[in-house]
Amino acid sequence: MGTIDVLFLFLFFFFISTMYAAEECLISICGRGNKSIPIRFPFRLQGQQPQHCGYPGFNLTCYSQSITVLEVPYSGDFFVRQINYDTQEILLYDPDNCLPRRLLNFNLSGTPFVSAFYQNYTFLSCPPSLTKSRFTSIDCLSNSTSSVLATSSSGLANSMFSSCEIISTLEIPVSGPVQYDEGFPNNLDKDIHLTWFLPDCSICEAQGGKCGLKSNTSREIDCYYAPGKGSSNDGLQVFRIICLSIVVPAITCAVCIACFACFRDRNRHGNTQRGSIAVAAAPEPAIVAMGLDETTIESYQKVVLGESRRLPGPNDTTCPICLAEYCSKETLRCIPECKHCFHADCIDEWLRLNGTCPVCRNTPSPAQANLDSV
Repeated sequence: MGTIDVLFLFLFFFFISTMYAAEECLISICGRGNKSIPIRFPFRLQGQQPQHCGYPGFNLTCYSQSITVLEVPYSGDFFVRQINYDTQEILLYDPDNCLPRRLLNFNLSGTPFVSAFYQNYTFLSCPPSLTKSRFTSIDCLSNSTSSVLATSSSGLANSMFSSCEIISTLEIPVSGPVQYDEGFPNNLDKDIHLTWFLPDCSICEAQGGKCGLKSNTSREIDCYYAPGKGSSNDGLQVFRIICLSIVVPAITCAVCIACFACFRDRNRHGNTQRGSIAVAAAPEPAIVAMGLDETTIESYQKVVLGESRRLPGPNDTTCPICLAEYCSKETLRCIPECKHCFHADCIDEWLRLNGTCPVCRNTPSPAQANLDSV
């Protein structure tokens, strides 16, 4: 019985340590008053929350205990104005109050974030005498010898080519669809609106729950509910606690006792009975394929990107699976019905293991796939 007592004690401390680890992931606050930002999963406040309290790529720092900072690997630090966990959206602004300068070299590669909307803008450097009376320049990029303008109208940019120098034409993130106009915005200093697809906690948040990792060594997520947030969810949580604290230790002890008895009996009678008892080999468990077959996968539409890198459907310029930006002449495959597109290699590997779209989790019907491929 001494061995069983030790096993029970070990499992008891394991359960207590698991509960303590959950307490480590309480919400942290950065900022004061109405400017404070609650920080919780998938975000993690470095230096205050353990590694397992956040999802990879969602690390934040709290500058002077009042300003929340997100480091974008290829674009530097941005201040966080707001995080909306329900819509999975984060708003960023420039610490130096010159967002147009940051947009000229903005790059989200290596991050889990994407912009919901992009718009082509042309930045021009013009003589002050030309712009002073007609247009409003971007102050933080202009000086006494040149005035910097930005426009989403390619026609207007081309009409000023003889008088101005084009600095750059590029896609920049915007908060919503922008209609092509015939003027120059005076600042472009609105917040950058970014979103993320993985981890997808939108359903959990809508039901009043909070996301978190299932374990310290896994990237699988689970939805946790506070007491009183729905009777069915509370019952499920109670059931899990009972299983962890009572059923699991009981089953473990039963298995250990059975193994101990079997081992002792085998040592006692093994030499005399060896060869007299035929042990039937246990049948190998059947492997159930959860993904799609190659014929169905190949029936989904392929798209070869052109120089503009424009995609059909609700897509942006970054693959939601590998988080790498698309390049021209790359081959993409699109899921029928929802029209979400991905690198062909990425989505083929995914569909062999999963039968749903990794973004919206819809399951395309074979009939729809065959229809789209015609």
